[in-house]
This record gives sequence, C-alpha cells and structure tokens, in this order.
Amino acid sequence: MAQSRKIEIHSVGRKFDGFFKIDEIDVSHQARDGTMRRERRLVFERGDAIAVLLYDAQTEEVIVVEQFRAPVLVARRRDDPRTSDGWIVEAAAGMIDDGETPDRAAIREALEETGYRIRDPAPIGTFFVSPGGTSERVFVYFAEIAAADKAGEGGGIAGEEDIALIRLSADDLFRQLECNQIQDAKLAIAAYWLKDYLTRKPQQ
Repeated sequence: MAQSRKIEIHSVGRKFDGFFKIDEIDVSHQARDGTMRRERRLVFERGDAIAVLLYDAQTEEVIVVEQFRAPVLVARRRDDPRTSDGWIVEAAAGMIDDGETPDRAAIREALEETGYRIRDPAPIGTFFVSPGGTSERVFVYFAEIAAADKAGEGGGIAGEEDIALIRLSADDLFRQLECNQIQDAKLAIAAYWLKDYLTRKPQQ
C-alpha cells in the first residue's frame, strides 16, 4: 500500500464547467524508487454516485432498470456504425446530492427509480469507475424488498430520464452473468455479490 508516499499538489484549475466538469491537476508523487515525479492530468469530475440492487426474496427476483444512454450508443457504434442500440439494463443508480450521505442517496434513488421504499441498504462496496480519468466513485448497495414496500410507480418518463422497470429472476440474472451478457459494471458487481449471498444465506 502506498498511503505513506509523499504527494504535492501544485495547482488545480477548472478547464470546463458545465453539467460535467473537467479539472487539470498539477501534482507530484513519490515513485517506488523514492524519486518525485511530476505530472499534469485532466480529471473528469462529476461527483459520486450510488447503485442499489433490489431483491424480492418471496419471488426470487431482482428489480433492475433499462434506459437509453447516449454514451452506450457511441461505444456500440465503434463495433457497428449502423446500430441504433443505446439501451442498457442497469442496477438502479443516481448521483449523490450535495450534503447527502451515500446510504440516504440509495434510499432516495430506489424510491424515485423503482417505487420501492427501502431501509438500511447493505453496502456491497465502493468502486472507482475509471480511475485513470475520473474521480467518480460508485457506492454499491443491496436491499431486500417485498410487495408491501411498493410506495410508488417508479420507472416512467421524468425530466431527462426514461426508465423501464424489469423484474428478472435471480437465476436469469446469474445466467446472463455467466454468458457475459451484463454490460453494466454496477449490476455485474452486485450480481456476483448476490450469488454469493444467496449461497451463504440459510434456507428458510
């Protein structure tokens, strides 16, 4: 681990300040050989996010969402310039608001996106999305839900979002995992965790 190595931040400047932000950081860090190395890097800054996988133990299903993502379309067009497929199945997710804790954000986003009211979401882990280019972290959670927890419709079209709710059996989720069909990293991480969780969970 490298926590004891020296760093020196010389400057941080904002190069783009829109919905997303880009900062340039001038920083020196101590290399493994003890020398100081200086570099300038652009950092894509968009804050932190949460993702939450909802599991209905009574029906043995997960609740996931599907929505259109322009970057997904751009990426898939690198493989096939003719494709119009920009839809992706994901774990419910969203940005953490200023002053909001990750667990409160998970509760809020679960209600907004799926209509389920969750309590005490269990943390799975915290992950850097792409540490070579962005400071964004995703706090991934798990929550068990039941029919009685349904407090709203969820999904639908609101603002910039157009969300479809999907109920997927846990077995189908794991089959997709084994066949490399899950393309959302948040969902893949949560699915691996759920598979282990259900293996360890005492049978009712």
